[in-house]
Amino acid sequence: MTQADVPAVLIFNDGTQFEGTMCGAVPPSGVATGEVVFNTAMSGYQEIISDPSYAGQIITFTAAQLGNYGVNDEDDEAVKPFCNGVIMRDLARKYSNWRANATLNAYLVRHGIPALCNVDTRALTRFIRDNGALPAAFGTDEQSVKEAAVSATGTDGHNLAELVSTKTPYSRGSQDSPFYVVAYDYGIKSSILDCLEQRGCSIEVVPWNESAADVMAREPDGVFLSNGPGDPSAVTGASDNLAQLVGNLPVFGICLGHQLLGNALGGSTYKLEFGHHGGNHPVKNLLGGTIQITSQNHNYAVDAGKISGAEITHVNLNDGTVEGLRMNDGITFSVQHHPEASPGPHEAGVIFDDFITSMELFGKGRK
Repeated sequence: MTQADVPAVLIFNDGTQFEGTMCGAVPPSGVATGEVVFNTAMSGYQEIISDPSYAGQIITFTAAQLGNYGVNDEDDEAVKPFCNGVIMRDLARKYSNWRANATLNAYLVRHGIPALCNVDTRALTRFIRDNGALPAAFGTDEQSVKEAAVSATGTDGHNLAELVSTKTPYSRGSQDSPFYVVAYDYGIKSSILDCLEQRGCSIEVVPWNESAADVMAREPDGVFLSNGPGDPSAVTGASDNLAQLVGNLPVFGICLGHQLLGNALGGSTYKLEFGHHGGNHPVKNLLGGTIQITSQNHNYAVDAGKISGAEITHVNLNDGTVEGLRMNDGITFSVQHHPEASPGPHEAGVIFDDFITSMELFGKGRK
């Protein structure tokens, strides 16, 4: 009998239960805990699992089967996954893809990620939609899981950016590149760095709490604010640093970076009921009137009511939440969605070009 044949149970902190079987790694304590969310993407499970924005969470995949095309050495978004677990309907034990070199289960085992398969993920997704993203626990011993579920916590109030951020600065891209960008790492994805590098940027990635003075001392052409996990209000001091940078040079933020920038501009953030996680979210660009289908992964949103000197540039057509901001200075802007699209549609990627344009114009203005 393999681990994938061992009966297991998922229990929420309200007592609701779902049955399945264990797969992936064995949890160190025998029980995995975290905040359960669902992702509606039909592919890209390796990129999703390795996205640091899922720290503290258990990812439920709505796709019917995972693992059918295996995993490879190129598609990871970080040095390791930070999610607390994975839930799926069916785990493919064999894969078929010319790029693959291992099974998804072997990948989960190698990175110590426990998983639950053979779950009715349709019913589980409906439960999360009706009740919100709640803490839960899963494992093979029902009594132990029940006890862990009672004490399981969500992401509120936890600075998860500190957990996933680099501890020391590192560089990406050629030193001969026309633009030099400092990127705050709140949980940055490798594909975002690829997008910047492909557009002629040399990037210095710095820890989440790098001071504004130290950033300015590096004399960058622009500052990038990355995606990341959890509660933006718990990332203490980050918005204060950003407030000191705004207006001094181009600033561009994505996801958690967008939320932190919103706080820096006088706004606030709040938690969505079950968040946005998937590759098919419609967003309207209010500046041009176009509609973009976007990739998203966040549980919090910006309340722009108290922000002055800025306009809302994008809105989510599903629920009307703020998807983009732009300061009147023309060089400070952010989006809630993921324009690097890994995985997901690529039509929102033009926002990276706007960042390049802002650095070009700002550089000419200084000469």
